[in-house]
Amino acid sequence: MNSKNKKPFSKDIIKIEDIETAVNQLAQKLKEDIYLKCKRKGAVIGISGGIDSSVCLALVVKALGPEKVFGIMMPEKDSSPDSLELADKLAKVFGVETIVENISSALEGFRCYERRDEAVKRVFPEYDPSIHKMKIGIKESGLYSNLPPLFYITIIDQAGNEKTERLPANEFRTIMAASDFKQRSRMSILYYHAERLHYAVVGTPNKHEENQGFFVKYGDGGADVMPIAHLYKTQVYQLADYLNIPQEIIDRTPTTDTYPAEQTQEEFFFQLPFKQMDLLWYAYENKYNLKEVADVVGKSVDEVEKIFSNFKRKQSTTEYLRMAPIKYF
Repeated sequence: MNSKNKKPFSKDIIKIEDIETAVNQLAQKLKEDIYLKCKRKGAVIGISGGIDSSVCLALVVKALGPEKVFGIMMPEKDSSPDSLELADKLAKVFGVETIVENISSALEGFRCYERRDEAVKRVFPEYDPSIHKMKIGIKESGLYSNLPPLFYITIIDQAGNEKTERLPANEFRTIMAASDFKQRSRMSILYYHAERLHYAVVGTPNKHEENQGFFVKYGDGGADVMPIAHLYKTQVYQLADYLNIPQEIIDRTPTTDTYPAEQTQEEFFFQLPFKQMDLLWYAYENKYNLKEVADVVGKSVDEVEKIFSNFKRKQSTTEYLRMAPIKYF
């Protein structure tokens, strides 16, 4: 951004001023991309009861009409029951046909749960998935470090007692690799129905997920169109209000919905509340003065500088996720 054209940094700097025009333009582009570029006659979309997939569904319904949209709910045994309930409510509000494809059996075939649990037991030998829940995350202090993040694993027994240990690199990679079967299985289901119907697949990542690498390559990163990959989370919520997304979905805290224990996206990956993260990421991308940013977001200059370093590291280390396959001659 040219410094002469920069707006003063403020809490409202990324607010969409003309939401009606923004939504209409997005819907028109979606329509053109699906019909003309993809040459498909409709859209399939995975819906989870989360804000991102809900907004994407509403946009594609606006673009194509509900009769040209097919919603797919893909729970598995670790999914929150709320996810299916909210996704079903969303589909009814927007009048789209849906199907429930439970992927637990497919994941068992891949030994997803078994591989993950074997890695957990190498850290906690007493871990028993029939009586324990587990989750992994990053300590908040890692946000202000220039070093790669340290992941921790927590197990929770039926009485609510928690035990947390640092997660060794090999076990971390194994748990992540096993868990990624979930997103890749869902992608396969989406493309099965897309090919059956001659429809395009709508991806649901937002700007932070896309730019910071919070997605699975050839999993939830596999799609034909991604209508909100340029939008900050607060902008996604703006669209949700305008598009009349059910209030229960708007009020729901964004979660990973991946591990047996409930876990927020902030706890697992982002380490910042999304309103603060939006402002900081905008400032980082547009090279705003550190002091100006610090005053608005309520952090010290040193903290802002370290957060920007964290953003840069995340972009760099996840760049391969955004790369197309490298082709030779």
